[in-house]
Amino acid sequence: MTARRIVPLAVFVLMLGLLGAGLRSGPRDLPSPLIGQPAPPLQLASLDSAPTSSVPDALRGQVWVLNVWASWCAPCREEHPAWVAFAQSQRVPLYGLNYKDRPDDARRWLANFGNPYVQSLSDADGKAGIDWGVYGVPETFVIDRHGVVRHRHVGPITPQFMRETLLPLLQRLGA
Repeated sequence: MTARRIVPLAVFVLMLGLLGAGLRSGPRDLPSPLIGQPAPPLQLASLDSAPTSSVPDALRGQVWVLNVWASWCAPCREEHPAWVAFAQSQRVPLYGLNYKDRPDDARRWLANFGNPYVQSLSDADGKAGIDWGVYGVPETFVIDRHGVVRHRHVGPITPQFMRETLLPLLQRLGA
């Protein structure tokens, strides 16, 4: 065989191997440099007109969950009933980060579908989302008692994810 035939064949085999590896990994398993790192600050205005606060600092000593959502996001509507049920269980505080949305639209959306959040902060320009490494919405982060990000989930939360992943993780973290 000549080099002209071997090189394209080797490139093709390499690409097949990379494609196969990508297909074996879970589509929601996006790496996050935040895992194991302190949660970035969230000093934003609240949708409920409460004063601006620094959420991670205020929650030191307790496990909490941050859900990144938007009123224009169809998967956010899909996962919302699971968050409402989760909030009613009062396991840990659930905070919202309303991402690249108009505050009036977000408030209307919460009024129509229920507000599971202790507080939902407005990230209209998406800058806080950049600090958190948000790819899109919805995304969910679990933060431990020390303010360290322990888990990131990309995509809508399902009852199965809640039961098999989130609740056991919260229990391991002592929530």
